[in-house]
Amino acid sequence: MNYNLVATTPMGLESIVAKEVRELGYETSVENGRVYYKGDKRAIVKSNIWLRCADRVKIVVAKFPAYSFEELFEKTKEIPWEKYLPKNAKFPVDGRSHKSKLFSVSDCQSIVKKAIVEKMKQSYNVKGWLEETGARYRLEIIMLNDEATILLDTSGEGLHKRGYRKNQGTAPLKETLAAAMVKLTNWNGEIPLYDIFCGSGTLLIEAAMLALNIAPGLNRNFDFEKWEMIPEKLVKEEREKAEEQINYDKTLEIYGSDIDPKIIEVATSNAEEVGLSGVIEFKQMNVYDFVIKNEVGAIIINPPYGERLSEKKEVEKMYKFLGENIRKEKKWSLYILTSNKKFEHIYGQKATKRRKLFNGSIECTYYQYWGDK
Repeated sequence: MNYNLVATTPMGLESIVAKEVRELGYETSVENGRVYYKGDKRAIVKSNIWLRCADRVKIVVAKFPAYSFEELFEKTKEIPWEKYLPKNAKFPVDGRSHKSKLFSVSDCQSIVKKAIVEKMKQSYNVKGWLEETGARYRLEIIMLNDEATILLDTSGEGLHKRGYRKNQGTAPLKETLAAAMVKLTNWNGEIPLYDIFCGSGTLLIEAAMLALNIAPGLNRNFDFEKWEMIPEKLVKEEREKAEEQINYDKTLEIYGSDIDPKIIEVATSNAEEVGLSGVIEFKQMNVYDFVIKNEVGAIIINPPYGERLSEKKEVEKMYKFLGENIRKEKKWSLYILTSNKKFEHIYGQKATKRRKLFNGSIECTYYQYWGDK
């Protein structure tokens, strides 16, 4: 059976996720924040294990117009829910509504839940209550322009939860965004890589995982693993294939530094958690002590943004320092994510390429300065 699948993604990362899905062997179509494709049960497993930059993988159970609650109820009830949910399924229903007559999210959730219960009782010949004691099947009803979309979340926790970050700093970068930042560079593990604001190490850990071809979902669990419709053997096969594809023999030069010695301990611990002990070299260092020694290299950073007025001058001083020290190095590349609109002016050079990205709710620009090949 083929399913209509959607990989949800933060704004600005759709093209990256679409490319990832195509690399897994599936044709895609893209909308804001969504990459659509068709695939079987194996596609569900592979997508969750391998997608580095997507938020979640969901099954599009149904799409239909709904102008009244009665219409929403009847069309939801028509869906063959027994193909998706076992008799004891635990199925919470989340919801959103935008530009629709059915604007009450709580009412939409309640009606969808009631319709599914009615259909399940019919399908499984249940007279009393449905006992929701089994595996979790998270459903979502989205009303947009009077069209209802019902989704089934296969992932469980968001795909940024790789399982290695036991500890983090005060302003952690999501793993999915960190992976996207690496993918948007021309770094492939052949030259040294530095993060001089490494925090808990997320950017460098994601870079190392990418270079060594470590699947991001290899060391975590997903909701679909407890579903009757996904064979345990299939999940085991895909995990074993992912293990076999890791390139343990590749030598990397990856360096991370931060002014806070405690966060360096956290970064080291996180790298060890994912099996990268010794692959990334972390050390405590002030950014102003950074000295370029190699002929060629790349820097990927997500430094403090200086959102508060008191921090702004210090942050801008640091941008200027970077410009004075990196601009002259023609074979070095710099990739920096910041919300500062005047960054290029302060740095002293126009970027080779810019891309708008969101770090949480903060609108940022990813400035890319490409070194000579």
